[in-house]
Amino acid sequence: MSQTEVAPDRRSPPGTPRWVKVFGIIALVLVLVFITLHLTGHSPMDHNSNMSNMDMSPTQQGVQQP
Repeated sequence: MSQTEVAPDRRSPPGTPRWVKVFGIIALVLVLVFITLHLTGHSPMDHNSNMSNMDMSPTQQGVQQP
């Protein structure tokens, strides 16, 4: 039996488009930032509690006026 090289008829599929790679990197960075903020205690949800105090006057919030 002789060994003959068979020419590949199929080419490898094209690579991932650049925009998909960029979108994936941006999504990964945003997830890492979100996780880092939560682990350090700077959650975006902390700011919602301050929003409820915006409609209150400073006297109602416990701040004394001079």
